[in-house]
Amino acid sequence: MSTALLILGIILVFLVLGLRIAQEYERAIVFRLGRFTGVRGPGLYWIIPFIERQQTIDMRTKTVDLEQQETITKDSVTIKVNAVLWFRVIHPADAVIKVANFNQAVYQLSVTALRNIIGQHQLDEVLKSREQINRTLQQIVDQATEPWGVKIEMVEIKDVEIPGSMQRAMAREAEAIREKRARLIKAEAELEASQKLTQGAKQMESSPIALELRRMQMLSEIGIDNNTTTVVLVPSDFTNAARSFTQMVNQQQTAS
Repeated sequence: MSTALLILGIILVFLVLGLRIAQEYERAIVFRLGRFTGVRGPGLYWIIPFIERQQTIDMRTKTVDLEQQETITKDSVTIKVNAVLWFRVIHPADAVIKVANFNQAVYQLSVTALRNIIGQHQLDEVLKSREQINRTLQQIVDQATEPWGVKIEMVEIKDVEIPGSMQRAMAREAEAIREKRARLIKAEAELEASQKLTQGAKQMESSPIALELRRMQMLSEIGIDNNTTTVVLVPSDFTNAARSFTQMVNQQQTAS
């Protein structure tokens, strides 16, 4: 009886030692005497004690900050770039068997790809086409990590640091563009005003009364300021009429 109880106790201990629990987001890669036997979990499962061993893989999405990289753009400008990477394991067996440390491998591959893709673009493209660069970088890294059972969900360039001299040059360029735009707007306004003035002059040319009314209106506007000295130009028609009247009066006086 004592022997049977001892054997039963050993069996129970053996069974308890093999019990394992994996969380919902975890998977266990089981090896039996060094050979891969399968993926276990989530939940309760059992492995053979002392014969089988396991390695647990977290299946959740991981966020990795890619440290700031100093690289040269296609137009030979030295900039510093850092990015953020989101990835997760979709095939845990491949992530353990086909690569020694998938976390480190994904990180190093992403950093190298970031430097390479920045070197293929000019500075203006890096600043303006960041979304396109993010998509291209994601495709490159995802394609390389696919054999490792890793899915790259998203890559985002977080910050681009450019030299101070280049910042000042870009500020001068932006200022020149704004000044050019202001001058163009002013020139367009002057052109439109000249066209309107030409149309008004042509209209007044056909109506002398309108011209005189405009002259009187101008005099009234000038006379608003008491400190203004106004010089009135008499139309040539009035001058000719006055000269003719004076000559007629002189002739009448001479005849009498």
